[in-house]
Amino acid sequence: MELGEKIRMARLEAGLSQRQLCGDTITRNMLSLIEHGTARPSMDTLRQLAARLGKPVSCFLEEDAVTSPNQALMAQARERFRAGDHSAVPELLEGYRGPDPVFDEEAALLRCLCLLAAAEQAIREGRLPYGQRLLDQAAEAGRDCVYYTFPLERERLLLLSQALPDRAGEIVPALPQDDRELLIRARASLEEDPAQAARYLDAAQARDTAQWHLLRGESLFALGDYAGAAVHFRRAEGSFPRAAIPRLEACYRELGDFKQAYEYACKQR
Repeated sequence: MELGEKIRMARLEAGLSQRQLCGDTITRNMLSLIEHGTARPSMDTLRQLAARLGKPVSCFLEEDAVTSPNQALMAQARERFRAGDHSAVPELLEGYRGPDPVFDEEAALLRCLCLLAAAEQAIREGRLPYGQRLLDQAAEAGRDCVYYTFPLERERLLLLSQALPDRAGEIVPALPQDDRELLIRARASLEEDPAQAARYLDAAQARDTAQWHLLRGESLFALGDYAGAAVHFRRAEGSFPRAAIPRLEACYRELGDFKQAYEYACKQR
């Protein structure tokens, strides 16, 4: 019997749902993959599942043992990471033996995170060339890691612009834009600094969404540009009628277009 099937049978015998067995250990989706044989748990995960099932780990291992030559090394790397000793982790991982399907992705992610943290520290201390080397190594580690996402690359490029101030003008345009963050910042700035809110909105790549138009209308309204605000509120009206329609009435009143103002006042009844 395969490992995943053993886990599934033990779960059913214990009367546990997948969610109950997962607890805080893994996601239900991952458990489902394990039970169907399309993913294999690490030894740490297997021990925790076995404990929840009330069975010894040996019950699941036998012919399907999930072993890794990197088990002890990864435990040490995690411990150093938790302790904030980021410079020690890449050194530890020099002894990593791959390929290892159990730990390859985690090792690459740990290495990348620690290199970014170490680079930030080096830049803070003024060791710019060393910080740059660490950032180059982080990019290399990221290429080997499925978890190297856009926020990590954004952080790396921001640090690189500090390590190479003479090339900041070349690096900054390569920064991935996070429109969600820009919209949040714009919304937060509207009341105290509508001009700053407008600058955040103008930096967004997607400037054709209803939410963007609503916020752009709010920033222009706060700045007294009622004609410009009305253009954007009309584009947001279909998706955000409760917010856009009262603003449109107010815009047209300010512009002296009382016929349009009356029409929008009627829409609110």
